[in-house]
Amino acid sequence: MDDDMENGAGTYQERPRTFPAVRSKSHTPWIFQMLTRINARVLFVLLMLIFVVVFYIGASASPIIVFVFTICIISLFFSVFLTKWVLAKDEGPPEMSQISDAIRDGAEGFFRTQYGTISKMAFILAIVILTIYLFRASTPQQEAAGLGRSTSAYITVASFLLGALCSGIAGYVGMWVSVRANVRVSSAARRSAREALQIAVRAGGFSAIVVVGMAVFGVAILYATFYVWLGVDTPGSMKVTDLPLLLVGYGFGASFVALFAQLGGGIYTKAADVGADLVGKVEQGIPEDDPRNPAVIADLVGDNVGDCAARGADLFESIAAEIISAMILGGTMAQRCKIDDPSGFILFPLVVHSFDLVVSSVGILSIRGTRDPGLTAPIEDPMKILQKGYSVTIVLAVLTFGVSTRWLLYTEQAPSAWLNFALCGLVGIMTAYAFVWITKYYTDYKHEPVRTLALSSATGHGTNIIAGVSLGLESTALPVLVISVAIISAYWLGHTSGLVDDSGNPTGGLFGTAVATMGMLSTAAYVLTMDMFGPIADNAGGIVEMSQQPESVREITDVLDAVGNTTKATTKGFAIGSAALASFLLFSAYMDEVASFAHVPFKQVDIAVPEVFIGGLLGSMLIFLFSAWACSAVGRTAQEVVNEVRRQFIERPGIMDYKEKPDYGRCVAIVASASLKEMIKPGALAIISPMVIGFLFRILGYFTSQPLLGAKVVASMLMFATVAGILMALFLNTAGGAWDNAKKYIETGALGGKGSDCHKAAVTGDTVGDPFKDTAGPSLHVLIKCSRLSHWLWRLYFCDRLTFHLHLTMYTGTHILLLYS
Repeated sequence: MDDDMENGAGTYQERPRTFPAVRSKSHTPWIFQMLTRINARVLFVLLMLIFVVVFYIGASASPIIVFVFTICIISLFFSVFLTKWVLAKDEGPPEMSQISDAIRDGAEGFFRTQYGTISKMAFILAIVILTIYLFRASTPQQEAAGLGRSTSAYITVASFLLGALCSGIAGYVGMWVSVRANVRVSSAARRSAREALQIAVRAGGFSAIVVVGMAVFGVAILYATFYVWLGVDTPGSMKVTDLPLLLVGYGFGASFVALFAQLGGGIYTKAADVGADLVGKVEQGIPEDDPRNPAVIADLVGDNVGDCAARGADLFESIAAEIISAMILGGTMAQRCKIDDPSGFILFPLVVHSFDLVVSSVGILSIRGTRDPGLTAPIEDPMKILQKGYSVTIVLAVLTFGVSTRWLLYTEQAPSAWLNFALCGLVGIMTAYAFVWITKYYTDYKHEPVRTLALSSATGHGTNIIAGVSLGLESTALPVLVISVAIISAYWLGHTSGLVDDSGNPTGGLFGTAVATMGMLSTAAYVLTMDMFGPIADNAGGIVEMSQQPESVREITDVLDAVGNTTKATTKGFAIGSAALASFLLFSAYMDEVASFAHVPFKQVDIAVPEVFIGGLLGSMLIFLFSAWACSAVGRTAQEVVNEVRRQFIERPGIMDYKEKPDYGRCVAIVASASLKEMIKPGALAIISPMVIGFLFRILGYFTSQPLLGAKVVASMLMFATVAGILMALFLNTAGGAWDNAKKYIETGALGGKGSDCHKAAVTGDTVGDPFKDTAGPSLHVLIKCSRLSHWLWRLYFCDRLTFHLHLTMYTGTHILLLYS
């Protein structure tokens, strides 16, 4: 039996196992092609020179920056170790490699096309930003530092393009490892469930370490470069507390790329999944990932471009934006409190995420492949193994967070402030753990909610849908309570830290909330590892099914796939929670900036004012309209896939008997083309709406002598949109994950097993849930990015001192460029 499993043989009927590549052309980005052509010794010398220059710049800025650079470089070598370890594993029999090559070619081809489109849009927007900065008036900080318009413009555009480039690289890294690890996990599943789990985790860990490390390193190198180049803190130059304001372009570029990567990748993966399931499972009655399904390769490609590439860019943006916003808040608070050395408060976020790389690496290595009894013994629960690693990471994160606060946030003016901020970080870490646990409870089929949902399938398709919707609605309660307690606790701890301004007013409340957000993200690398584990396990299961391995091997990959569904859902819940905490900072930063440039107090938003209340209504409506357009995009693309799959089954009847091969490439081409077109409409809606509304209400405010009306309406819109978005995203994410795992639970043999009427009803629920959890579900995260984008562009608009007509011309041009791109 062992020999049969090792050789991929079994009692099933022998069938053809050759699969055509979707594309024959290499789609590796040119920058990576150039690096591979350089001689190894020359490349080593160049890297050493770069490291020397980087450390010299870091040492000129701050010893803390040197510490951050050291951790990032060590993490780079650790990621190389993980890569070599994963790639050293075998790829299994030839039929597995052929399927993996088809998936890889399709994923890389779509990535090249999608990011080519995004890069063109980014360059157009960079020109617009450069034009705006060259004609707008200098800010008070720039005037004090002697920065001219052109210098400020080129700094911002360079930061924007660097952020966009790094976000794209983060996405590529996530996809690169997944399309190479999937076949190795499939091969390992023929021998051991524990080995397959370890390969999937370490492959996801490589991507996570690179993404987090690149976000930290990018912000740190920009900070150090600007510090040295501008001569910060020398007489007549910029103050160090104002330096983080120059980094906003980096976060803006990352947000821009992540927005369209998430939209395009989400539409691709779920349209292919829905189309494959509706015809393959429901109409033809064939198993999931069956090689006879013409859409199966498109479905497996979608896991990589949607769940790996898009999620890598997404988390990169989240971490970069959180670091920059916390640096700005730390500098502002240090300036108000007249702290002698503010560098600790400014660089604290970089140190926290540097320690994140360390503790997450330990958590990844804690998952080992030893002591596995093999295929004949019961499979150990992979979720328990992953939770053990997460527990190790959490404990180490608590310790390192305490060390970081004592090292960097201790000040003689308030000796106990560091302890309050350490407790804020503990609040954030506990919030992250609570979100992971709550999402797991509602989406894992080992718990009652999913089993109840599966039981509802026994009475038909309609009752399954009703039960899934009610489960999703119920799942919003506990997370909202957790977020509420976290915000109040963190704000109160920061407020009572003892840090006060010249007037004796406490100033640490907002920074306490920022520290709690950092605490939530202090294990981000391990959480991203669990997220990347999901699509890799899903792809491995598809390769096993398509290469027609024994049922015992498929059982292992099915267990890993079900756990992967839960880890993907918990990661999205984690992202929603961190975005909710960060959004509170966004509102405050927005009002502070408007007050600073308008020289008018702006402390509150009164929704009793009719125009402001209308802004809130429009913001709430934006969430529902955006989600509707995202689901509609999936539906339209899925219809094209369904029609194509039906056509192939009709015109090629030999497909069902393995006498004819499906045209996999046709479905890949349909989904790729449609997803690129469909991502523009919802993305443009989310970016443009706040600017248009603010612009219109500013005109109204001009005629009614209310100079801040436009800014107040936009603030109300962002607030209501975020609140509605939190609830909508929680509902969609949890309901979609629960529907998926209810189907998986039935496929284990419960309630009639595969092919039963109960299973068909569960497949319908899973089909409905697919666009919920992977396309419309990330609506909050995408719309938070859009809020940042709109906030940033609105800031340019509000601070410009040019005439009203020039405003109108430039912003109309911006909108037209965005739409036509």
